[in-house]
Amino acid sequence: MEHACAPAVRGVVSDILIVDDHPLYSDALESALEIVFDAPTIRKAQNLADALNEAKTGFAPELVMFDLKLPDVSGISGFESLREQLPDAKILVVSSLASFDLVQSLLKRGASGFLPKDTPASGLRKALADIVEGRTYVPKDYQTPDYSPESIEVFDHPKLAELTPQQKRIMRLICCGKPNKQIAYELSLAEATVKAHITALLRRLGVHNRTQAVVMVEGVMASQRGAEPEARAFLMQ
Repeated sequence: MEHACAPAVRGVVSDILIVDDHPLYSDALESALEIVFDAPTIRKAQNLADALNEAKTGFAPELVMFDLKLPDVSGISGFESLREQLPDAKILVVSSLASFDLVQSLLKRGASGFLPKDTPASGLRKALADIVEGRTYVPKDYQTPDYSPESIEVFDHPKLAELTPQQKRIMRLICCGKPNKQIAYELSLAEATVKAHITALLRRLGVHNRTQAVVMVEGVMASQRGAEPEARAFLMQ
């Protein structure tokens, strides 16, 4: 990680816990945090057990920088254990392991944000600024998918490319969870017309229902985002 040189976020966070089993990265992260914040107290742990012990000693960090892949952790259970032990801390997950589903799962479990390990110092400062101000930080690649007709149109998938512009609009609203009545209202169509379009697009996609159509779209999006098989396996542990 390169050193931070831009103006710091000062006087906001005083106690920080870094949980990472790679000493070089942990030291680099510590140096960056000392520049971003004004004289913080920083403690480090190389595994989950040490992190939990820090909390049990009475150390109550306002910010935790947490690596998912630790020697004594299987899946996201380590994050859940730390979240339970430090319910008031803002936890920024910093990991080389990433996928949309994994990041969204962490956010649902109370993470304040996610940062890939190859993020430059400017990205670290942006993430920290958002988090200390009460916002959630998620890189664009891991945010809620763009279901616009234009995004569906550029998917590298022959069946999706065959959809008509109106079918793409309807597919977007299906992906957003809208029922037929709402789709009809938003597109100024009769509900019977919407049903006819859905029947046609399901046939064109070669699927039997709306759920299968959404799974197809999300699968293509995951493939284009380069979702890592290791991250999917990690989520299932």
